[in-house]
Amino acid sequence: MLQLSGLPIYYQNSIGRLYEDPGGYVIVDYNAGSRLKTDYTAFLQHLENLLKRRGWNKMLANQRLMAPFTEEEGLWIRGQWLTVSHALQREMVAAVLLPDDVFARLGMNSLMHEAREGALVYRIFNDAQAAAVWLRQVA
Repeated sequence: MLQLSGLPIYYQNSIGRLYEDPGGYVIVDYNAGSRLKTDYTAFLQHLENLLKRRGWNKMLANQRLMAPFTEEEGLWIRGQWLTVSHALQREMVAAVLLPDDVFARLGMNSLMHEAREGALVYRIFNDAQAAAVWLRQVA
C-alpha cells in the first residue's frame, strides 16, 4: 500500500497528484479515467518543475488506476524525459507501479522500453514499499 498521508501535495488536477517525499523523490499518483491533453501536459510540466526545484531525478509512479496512453501522449512523454534529463544533467530514475488495465500495462511496457533507450532508468514493482526502498538506494 502506498502511504501518502502526511506528505505535502505539490500539485493536483484531474490527472492525479504530485507528492514530495522526504526520501528525495516525487510520488506521482495517477487517477483513473481518460485524460485531457492540456491537463496531462500541465501535470507533467509541474512534475518537471518540482524535480528541477528540488534538484531531484527520482520518482515513484503509481499507475495502477491509469488508462492506456494515447499515441500522442506517448510521443510527448518520450520527448519530455529527454528534455528533463538534459535540464537536470542527470538520468531520470523511476520506480513504476504498473496499471491494472492490461492494455495500459502493455502500452506502458512499450513506452518505458523506448524511454530506457533515452534518458530514463526504471524498475517495475508490484509493491510500493519495495519501490520506495529501491529509490532510496539508487544514486
